[in-house]
Amino acid sequence: MNILMLYPKFPDTFWSFKHAIEFISRKATTPPLGLVTIASLLPAEWNKKLVDINIQALRQSDIDWADLVFISAMSVQRASVVELVQRCKSRGKTIVAGGPLFTGEYDQFTEIDYFILNEGEITLPPFLADYAKGQAKRVYSTADYADIQTTPLPEWSLLKFSEYESMAIQFSRGCPYDCDFCNVTALLGHRPRTKTATQLIAELDALYQLGWRRNIFMVDDNFIGNKKVLKQEILPALIEWRQGKTGCQFITEASINLSDDPELMDLLVKAGFFSVFIGIETPEEASLTECNKKQNQHRNMLDSVHRMQNAGLQVMAGFIVGFDNDNTGTFQRQIDFIQQSGIVTAMVGLLQAPFGTRLYSRMEQEGRLIRQMSGDNTDGTSNIVPRLDVDILQRGYRNVIQSIYSSKMFYERVKTFLIHYNPGKAPVNLHINEIQAFFRSIWRIGILGPSRKYYWDLFFWTLAHYPKKFALAITMTIYGYHFQKISAKAVTRSIHQPISQPA
Repeated sequence: MNILMLYPKFPDTFWSFKHAIEFISRKATTPPLGLVTIASLLPAEWNKKLVDINIQALRQSDIDWADLVFISAMSVQRASVVELVQRCKSRGKTIVAGGPLFTGEYDQFTEIDYFILNEGEITLPPFLADYAKGQAKRVYSTADYADIQTTPLPEWSLLKFSEYESMAIQFSRGCPYDCDFCNVTALLGHRPRTKTATQLIAELDALYQLGWRRNIFMVDDNFIGNKKVLKQEILPALIEWRQGKTGCQFITEASINLSDDPELMDLLVKAGFFSVFIGIETPEEASLTECNKKQNQHRNMLDSVHRMQNAGLQVMAGFIVGFDNDNTGTFQRQIDFIQQSGIVTAMVGLLQAPFGTRLYSRMEQEGRLIRQMSGDNTDGTSNIVPRLDVDILQRGYRNVIQSIYSSKMFYERVKTFLIHYNPGKAPVNLHINEIQAFFRSIWRIGILGPSRKYYWDLFFWTLAHYPKKFALAITMTIYGYHFQKISAKAVTRSIHQPISQPA
């Protein structure tokens, strides 16, 4: 049996880092972890081929080779999904689909033959058994949650390592919090389910033995959901694993209460974590209450961010405008918070209601759903009618984006970050790609770019004040190159795709 596994194309988005990873000659940030995990759940004797459209073109011969086509996707990949499905069906292929997009909207894809929804560890085996008997149903779903301590080692050999900026592994699924706009708990539940330290180390060993020496993204939606297991088992095991190894450092996502635990932050940094994404959302207390973001309420979030930076963690963050409790002053408060925090990677989007969330249900009941959600958090669109005047909201959103990613304010924010960030004794691992990126940054940003004045000011300011952080400062200028391109597109889309009234 020949299995073709397809990963659809991501559009040019904030998190694609497309314009940044070009500096290091990479084509995508991370590989499709879901597909390489599913590959390990398929019969070992089956032939498997993975085509990630983000790094290579799908050839007609690939399609003709396949007996079955497996496809997995998120909402933001919808357009590519439609194109791939049409190509495969035109060649008479049977398609099996799974992943977040289809779990929420499988009824929208009438040409797909079979759907393996929710968690594949549960729903894939019965499909395989039924398919072998010629009795497969169209939809396999479950309300149960998988025991991920039985999840097999991903089939890393299917990947082209040289095309990715980071690898991706998963330690846990689920989040203990209940933010009403987030579909993580709708898909994966509130109780964090964790792998064992032995499992995690086995995955890392496999990557290392295959020659991986770059960043590794722990894709958990809240890595610190089970602090006890982290402190007692996982982080000590990671600290031990990294002894004598070079090049592998970790990125992850966590809730802001990480800043309340100095011991945990210290262990994370010792284990090789250098960057963490935090869902800050808004400095408006009423809006935090509205969306049930309890972990962010009643705290000085600016101090929380600076504590994490000072502990050695670079903070990336998500921000949202368009809550019912937002007002005309919200936009400037967002700008002020982002600037004062020194959060260089600040993703700001309009509030959207993903399928399956409490927000989606509320918007549906109130007649405020207006279009299919794009899945792109920063494209300047929304699928709900806001309480705030539409024109005020969109002008305010554009002002936030144009302000924080203007050359002046972006480079000021990089300086603020460098002042607060304490990298400790973390080694600087420079590959040939990073050296190439440095010289490309001089040419593209320092000589040809509209930000060249600010680039050189930061260049020499960092050498004078924080020479040990110089490589990081250059990395941030490359991020800014990407963000400025994305923000310009978001502003344009916001103008040409305004929020409308309900259909």
